[in-house]
Amino acid sequence: MTLSYRQPGVVLTDRRFTVPLDHDHPGGETIELYAREVVASDKAHQDLPWLLYLQGGPGFGADRSVGRPGWLGRALKEYRVLLLDQRGTGHSTPANRQTLPLRGGPAEQADYLTHFRADSIVRDCEAIRAQVTGGAPWTVLGQSFGGFCLTTYLSLAPEGLATAVITGGLPSLDAHADDVYRAAFPRVERKVTAHYARYPQDAERARRIADHLLTHDAVLPNGYRLTVEAFQSLGIVLGTGDGTHRLHYLLENAFVRTPQGFTLSDAFQEQAQGMLSYARHPLYALIHESIYGQDARPTAWSAERVRAEFPQFDAAKALAGDEPLLFTGESIHPWMFDCDPALRPLRETADQLAARTDWTPLYDPARLAANDVPVVAAVYHDDMYVDSAHSLRTARTIRGLRTWVTDEFEHDGVRTGGQRVLDRLLALVRNEA
Repeated sequence: MTLSYRQPGVVLTDRRFTVPLDHDHPGGETIELYAREVVASDKAHQDLPWLLYLQGGPGFGADRSVGRPGWLGRALKEYRVLLLDQRGTGHSTPANRQTLPLRGGPAEQADYLTHFRADSIVRDCEAIRAQVTGGAPWTVLGQSFGGFCLTTYLSLAPEGLATAVITGGLPSLDAHADDVYRAAFPRVERKVTAHYARYPQDAERARRIADHLLTHDAVLPNGYRLTVEAFQSLGIVLGTGDGTHRLHYLLENAFVRTPQGFTLSDAFQEQAQGMLSYARHPLYALIHESIYGQDARPTAWSAERVRAEFPQFDAAKALAGDEPLLFTGESIHPWMFDCDPALRPLRETADQLAARTDWTPLYDPARLAANDVPVVAAVYHDDMYVDSAHSLRTARTIRGLRTWVTDEFEHDGVRTGGQRVLDRLLALVRNEA
């Protein structure tokens, strides 16, 4: 049964679908997918083309917005929009510390999670498309990891696409996870340097917090063990449009004076645990490195290994001298599964995934070279999360792809730029810009 309801300016409909866990065995186990249909109130009864939105991540459910904000408002001018919770996220048979034990032990859980990469997500989209559009191809907007999925879509099932719009999500077609992180750490260092240039007072604040954490055992109210490495990982926000300001406001409120001396304030701890915990999106931590697995080489905790090649990120060494403390960016490390209560029961499962050597290719270069789907991609000039050089190299291999390279926005430009970003991309793909 479908349920429709209203918010200001829109009509929403809950949609549920049943798909195979393993699309190579359609008669086997199934999982449920959830998606939210959105249409402008004044167009609710019109026959509109469909736009499917693939969220960034991996491991995040689709946006839970109210009304017609940003890009969604622009899309609703001409489309009926489907916001898909990709498998394992949101209401789509969630995968987390509470549900995964139903699969068995760590080995069985890891086997199960191999079905949660971009290729399975694309096959989900094709499985539900006929039910949604009646078989007509749809426009797909892919943000970040959603763009990775859309590149896989162009490789596996381009016949399902009327138009492809990628924002901050053109992946390298052949880079191993090690290559991705070797390119990432210098970008992160640039973002941290820019942050300290904007907020020079934060350099000393960050050093003081790090020194405290190196000499004290800090456990946040939710049970998260706040190590200095965990504190450094708060730098992940520096790749977003307002991230530098959010980090600044967090740091300025870190300490409070008590009868026992200065300690981390309750306000800082509360805010930090919300930024650090993976309770709402554990799948992100579990399969993050596997999205780069395409051959017989294991990912083998790539970010942790590659970080050792960049000693400037070592907090103890920075504090021993006069170098600034460097925050880190989008990377998953084994210690996170020790620090975070939402991840602790899944440490062995994560180890199993890191050791796998049976990853299959996610992209088809030959098919991309022969592409005939109208496709456009926003590439953010110094994107902290997706290497722009990798993106542009891929752009040159996809026939007909048009790029918009900009430094006006950060990685989340589709959120912060909203209507302007989508307007520009739709005009570009239609040769109107």
